[in-house]
Amino acid sequence: MATPSHILSSALVPPLHRPYTANSFSPTSPLPRFCSSRKPSSSVTVAKSQMMDPQTKFTDFPHASAPVKELMLDLMNSVETRIGSSLLPCSLPPDVQFYENSTGTAQGTLLVRSGIPSSPVDFILGSWVHCKLPSGEALNITSLSTYMKPLTDAPNFIVEIIQGSPTSLVVILDMPPRKDLVLHPEYLKTFYEDTQLDMHRQLLEKLPEVTPYITPSLYIRALVSPSAILVRIAEGDKTAKIEEIIQDQLRPISNEIMKVWLDTCASGGRPVEKDEMACLAKRDQVTRSKSIEIDLGTSLPRLFGEEVAGRVLQALEGTFNA
Repeated sequence: MATPSHILSSALVPPLHRPYTANSFSPTSPLPRFCSSRKPSSSVTVAKSQMMDPQTKFTDFPHASAPVKELMLDLMNSVETRIGSSLLPCSLPPDVQFYENSTGTAQGTLLVRSGIPSSPVDFILGSWVHCKLPSGEALNITSLSTYMKPLTDAPNFIVEIIQGSPTSLVVILDMPPRKDLVLHPEYLKTFYEDTQLDMHRQLLEKLPEVTPYITPSLYIRALVSPSAILVRIAEGDKTAKIEEIIQDQLRPISNEIMKVWLDTCASGGRPVEKDEMACLAKRDQVTRSKSIEIDLGTSLPRLFGEEVAGRVLQALEGTFNA
């Protein structure tokens, strides 16, 4: 969930498949059990949440590294500049906009802004989660995703940065398709070939510190595009520092992909006929429901306890089913 990984928006933190270590965190395992509250807490700190607007809380990024914060602020500024006037203010309750577990070892924020009726954008979802680890380090997940209305078949957008160690992180960056690329080759050409999205993946994977990340979740692998960036970035001996890679490589690539999404999708994309809208709406609904089912339904309770997790999940389900 991100925070929700989508904690997150897109829910890219599937079931645990191996023992967790701070240096080998993978978004294929649920958020660590040792972060969870032993019992639900009815007293969640919301005072500071009530003092700021939802977007400010999300963009504060108090636990992200400077390069990650700058990358996310770039993307949020681009969204605000290009389509901010067609997005409604966040209306989530204060205790969903900012929430934490009973011990204060896990915190999260959630920002949801819906599109106005005339906008092709259904809503944007931003979140971050911070969890203290027994090693003294911390797990930080930061994500931003966009969801389109069935008025258009244009792809969504997602970026998620999952860092469990100062020297290693996993990045998911993509414009997930909303149509079958085999049955609709013109869709592949319009959104992925003509825009040269795969060039960014190829450039990033040429770096010695970057290796492809293959999630064991077949469902997640079925959702992403052929040009999706799913990589692990890790420092090694005599290699560039991870913050340098984020600043010099990942940040400009993220900005370019966001620009492609804003130019080709958020501007209206490709309008569809009424008979196709129902198919798109059904596919979108299944995808969003699965995002909650396979990830957040288990990860959030472990991090925040049943009470807090239930409140956040209910708000997400309301957004996804609206």
